[in-house]
Amino acid sequence: MLNRLLKHSVRVALLLCVGLPLANAEETAQQLMERNFFVSKISVMKSQMTMSLISADGQQRDRKIETISKLQSNGIDSNLIVRFQYPADIKGTGFLEMERVDADDDLWIYLPALHKVRRLISNNKKDSFMGSDFSYGEMLPPRVELYKHTLLHSETVENQECFVIESTPASDKVRDDSGYSKKISWLRKDSALEAKVEYYDLLGQLLKVQWTRQPKLVETDKNRWLAQSREMTNVQTGHKTLILLDEIDTEVAISDDMFSTRALESR
Repeated sequence: MLNRLLKHSVRVALLLCVGLPLANAEETAQQLMERNFFVSKISVMKSQMTMSLISADGQQRDRKIETISKLQSNGIDSNLIVRFQYPADIKGTGFLEMERVDADDDLWIYLPALHKVRRLISNNKKDSFMGSDFSYGEMLPPRVELYKHTLLHSETVENQECFVIESTPASDKVRDDSGYSKKISWLRKDSALEAKVEYYDLLGQLLKVQWTRQPKLVETDKNRWLAQSREMTNVQTGHKTLILLDEIDTEVAISDDMFSTRALESR
């Protein structure tokens, strides 16, 4: 319990200074990844997105998604609901994630065909999110302390100056739950938002590459950023998923009651 409280205190302290500009390369990899964690912690947000599933031969299937998220009162954890609006065969399908700083996150999925909410376990985090190249564990950023981080070097990608950081699971459980032996992140020096992430499978082979583009500053006073385009490619199969942000509202009033299994099932 004492260790959890200490970790919580450290993360709150980092949250208070997250609005400061990035320091120089003398910052540790841990500090840089903490900045990356908090930079996308938007207070409240409702959005409309288009998810495109693109096969290796170029065939494309589009899905329309609504997301609602809200930062919890501790300033660290977020609540997230994802609802599919199109096409008809998955319309109404919903996903709920409630982060827990001192425990495993709560994950739930609603399947309208079964009229049933099903709880997911930690090991489900590595599973594909609704047939996409994103996993359930990539819907929200993972806790920084679950990984060991090493600052490799600086590098320019797509005209962005970035810190390059290697992250390896801190335990076998994290490794098994995520399905990755390591990941390498390119963090933009101007915002700490990731520009690129490489994911390596349990055999150490490159599995997926994510590119985030069109960064947008949505909360100036808190230095909160949002990538308006995310592209995840499975380099082993050639399949790709593209998520484009169509609309965003960060002024909407969102009740905590929206983040419950009852609310997930009622829509």
